[in-house]
Amino acid sequence: MTAGGKRLECLWTGPPPGQAPTIVFLHEGLGSARLWRDVPARVAEAAGCGALVYSRAGYGASEAVPLPRPVRFMHHEARVLGEVLDALGIGEHLLFGHSDGASISLIHAGSEARPGLRGVIAEAPHVFTEPHGLASIAAIANVYRTTELRGRLARHHADVDGAFWGWNGVWLDPGFRAWNIESYLPQIRVPVLVIQGEGDEYGTWAQVEAIQRQAGGGVEVLGIAACGHSPHREHPDAVVAASAAFVRRCLGAA
Repeated sequence: MTAGGKRLECLWTGPPPGQAPTIVFLHEGLGSARLWRDVPARVAEAAGCGALVYSRAGYGASEAVPLPRPVRFMHHEARVLGEVLDALGIGEHLLFGHSDGASISLIHAGSEARPGLRGVIAEAPHVFTEPHGLASIAAIANVYRTTELRGRLARHHADVDGAFWGWNGVWLDPGFRAWNIESYLPQIRVPVLVIQGEGDEYGTWAQVEAIQRQAGGGVEVLGIAACGHSPHREHPDAVVAASAAFVRRCLGAA
């Protein structure tokens, strides 16, 4: 499909719109549609929904983007998400975003939300920058240059250098230090489930507390001990169970 003027890789599992609600999955800063593996299908099946998983421009098999990325790239992607929903005729839906995808979901829910939005699952979200996270992002650049990380990512991205340096470069842009999306939180009118690994190397619990304090639709939190930045990969059973239960509650309330 095409959205935001770019060709995007999309995967679908389960019933289409019109037959059941849809859970829309938005990947992390180095992710892609296929890097979610079987988690979307598992969550959707357990919740009785369809699942849409797509790669944003510059990732996976989607069309490349010019670099450097602008500091407000996530705001742009929140608008593109609306185009995706409209193009595919998605009505009743929930968003499940991981890391950058979680931030995009929160921006969208607080500014571009369609009437059919029923809830947001924000896994390892960022709502402001922290020295803790920026230091981890700076450190991984050397890992990418000197280890097998580039080769592993190349299996999932048509333009692996564009995907990596596009993400790494914008987060380390001096202008990005002031990035903050807390102003969108009070405008979110649907329930939010925050999933956070207690050992997340890219964000502290302060991110969770900011969402709890400010989101306008009610917030549930799943904290996972002995877990880093990717709970759905490190503890998939817990994430699938909690996410499916949250989806069912949101749809039941609606």
